[in-house]
This record gives sequence, structure tokens and C-alpha cells, in this order.
Amino acid sequence: MPSTIIDSSIFQGIFSTDAMRRVWSDENRTQKYLDVEAALAKVQGRLGLIPQEAADEIVSHCHLDQIDMVKLRAQTERIGYPILGVVSQLNALCRDKLGEYCHWGATTQDITDTATVLQIREALELVDADLAAISKAMADLARQHRLTPMIGRSNLQQAIPVTFGYKMAGMLSAIERHRTRLAQLRPRVLVGEFAGAAGTLASLSTGAMETQAGLMTELGLGQPDIAWHTIRDNIAEVGCFLGLVGGTLGKLSMDVKLMMQTEVAEVYEPFAHGRGSSSTMPQKRNPISSCYIHAQISVVRQQAASLMDAMVADHERSTGPWEIEWIVLPEIFCLMAGALKQSLFVLQGLEVDAQQMRANIDITGGLVMSEAVMMGLGPYLGREYAHDLVYDICREAVKQKRPLLDLLCENAEISRHLDRPALESLCDPQNYLGQSAVMVDRVLGKLR
Repeated sequence: MPSTIIDSSIFQGIFSTDAMRRVWSDENRTQKYLDVEAALAKVQGRLGLIPQEAADEIVSHCHLDQIDMVKLRAQTERIGYPILGVVSQLNALCRDKLGEYCHWGATTQDITDTATVLQIREALELVDADLAAISKAMADLARQHRLTPMIGRSNLQQAIPVTFGYKMAGMLSAIERHRTRLAQLRPRVLVGEFAGAAGTLASLSTGAMETQAGLMTELGLGQPDIAWHTIRDNIAEVGCFLGLVGGTLGKLSMDVKLMMQTEVAEVYEPFAHGRGSSSTMPQKRNPISSCYIHAQISVVRQQAASLMDAMVADHERSTGPWEIEWIVLPEIFCLMAGALKQSLFVLQGLEVDAQQMRANIDITGGLVMSEAVMMGLGPYLGREYAHDLVYDICREAVKQKRPLLDLLCENAEISRHLDRPALESLCDPQNYLGQSAVMVDRVLGKLR
């Protein structure tokens, strides 16, 4: 009986993905507990800290199909943590009391944290793949529309021309930085935990650090320099990273929503019959994916703040902050997977109307070219005087509802220096794209 949007049989494919939901499922989490326990037994058997026979016996039962999940739920509700329930079941499965050597020298949080890191590793692989695909889709749009003029907007008002490729390349540059951040955070985050009750590994009188090193090698994780039971910046960093990614995806969704407005109509989300339609207004084509992205990344951002709250932990083992991570980490990753999926869908099928983009540049009758005119007149009249002169002419153009070019040509001060062809050149949006193409090329040139 699913009750959350992530596990809803109706909404799960919209707000998350099956692959990410599997990473954070009870089944995968429990198997990760078993993977850690199996690795611990292998290493300690190899080091002679537990009998090899016991290690082999324990490893042979570290498979999810041997765990009674109904019983584990009951054990967890009674004990408060699932690890002791898993260890208890493993112990019972082993012959000749060999299971007593399971979990040797470990504490609940060691297994839980290390399992969580294993889940994070799997989840980040999915995020990395999605970011790579989004990068490619943005790069394709930036390359295709490198010189496609559109109006740039400031405070939701028309500003000066840019190109659609420039807009895409700007967001692409952020995606590429996120990919770099992900590569950089992996060595800090993908570090396991094996430290015992208060982090000192006092439970093992011999072979403590050898066990820790061997366990991390077995699992392919980094070895911690010191226990991090209540030092949680690594987990918080993951959440903050995903929050940053979400901010960029939110920027994409915001611009798509605004450009899909009827009065703008410059781009559209991919079309599918009935998608985005209204129950009462047949003409509607709503920005469905962008709406979902907005909702998803907003919750991710709040949950990232929760992970920073979880950093404020008491002493060497905390009373509550740790459990915050159990609640929000799966939700952050699952919602982010949904936002990445929706963003990729939008980008790969985005409908771009270059003709409408050009038409929108022209709706002010050339007013958006006033900066170009001002700069063109600057060498003759001085920049400040040219600004004030063009400002007054713009107000008159609005009042008379006439093209700016006509009023410029009629002004005696201006016509002494620039004839109509020169003013036409200044008022041509294609001539005032600045370094848009150069910047697009620089971003594309740095792609992996």
C-alpha cells in the first residue's frame, strides 16, 4: 500500500525512476548489510581473527533470499535498528554456532553507514550517467542554435539580443561543473566505516586497523582516517551537491515554462498526444515536465538542509540526527532521479521556434537595439549624452508607436553623423550578438 509520491503506483514513473528506487529499496539496503557482513567475515578469516570455517559459513548465508523480511521488520520495530535483526538471523542460519563470529568487533552504525555509502555509490553512478546525457543534449542544442538570435530578458523585460545557443551553453557550463564536482566528491564520500562502539575500535585487541583496511579494500571503498559516526559532512555534501544540480535543472524548467507562454511561444516541451492538455480547455499545452522538475528540486533543496541539520550530532554516537539521513537520503536521490529524467526528456525533444524568436525581437519596433545605437553614437556625441538622447527618442517612439529607426533618422543631431544605412546596421539584431558565438564555442570546447 504505497503512500508516498515516490512509491505511488500512479506517480512513481513521473517523480522518480525504477533504477533509483531499486537502489534505495528495502531489498537492496538489506543486501548491502549482508555484503558488509560478508566482507568483514572474509577479511577477519583471512587475518586469522575468526576461524576460517566460521568466515566461510557466514559468507554462505549472506544472501537476501535467506533473510526473512517479515521477521526483520518485527525485529527492527522491537530493537529500533535492522542490523541486529540481520545478524541474529545470520547467526541462526549458521551451523555449529559458527554464526557467533558474525559482526565481530563491529557496531550497528559501522554496518549501516558503510551500507549507505555503497548505496550512495550506486546512486551517484545513475546521477553521473544522467548528467552526461543532459550535457550531450544541451551541447547539441547549443551547437545547433549557436547563431539563432532571440531576445535576452532582464527583470522579465526585453533587454538585448542573445542567441538560443548562448542560453543553452550557459546552463551546459553549470552541468559540466556539476560533473566535475561529482568526480571531486567521490573520494571524500565513498569512504566506509568500521570503528566500533565509540569509534576507537577497542573491541578488537589485535588486527583492528588491518581489519578496517581489508574491509574497505574488499568493498572498494576508501579507508577512513578516523571514525565519522557523528562527523557527517560527507553525507551532507552529497545532499548539497544534489541541491546544486537541482538548482540548474530548476533554471532550465523555469526558462522553458516562460518561453512556452502563449504570448512568447519560443520553445515547447516535446509533444505527445494529450500531454499537457486541460480537462476543460482543448487548446492548452501545459509545460508538464517543467512543472514536475520545479516541484522535485524544491523538495530536494529542503531535504539538503535537513542533512545539514543532521551534522549537528551529539558526542560520539548521536540521539536522533543520524536518523534524519535515513528519512531524507532516499527521497533526495529518488526525486533528483525524477528531475534528471524529466529534464533529459525536455532537452532531447525540445521544439525550438527560431522564427518566433526573431519575431519577438521585433515586437518593440527596434527599441531593444537602443543600446547598440547608443554605443554607435558614443564616439560622436559622447556616451552619456548619446544615452540621454536615445532615451528620449525611445520614449517618443513608444508614445507615437513608431519604429525606433524612423525617429533616429529624423533626428538632426544623429543624422549629421550616421545615415540611414548605418543606423539600419546598428538596429539589426544579427549585428549585436556580441561574443555569444565565441562563448558557446568555449563551453563546447571544454566538454569531456
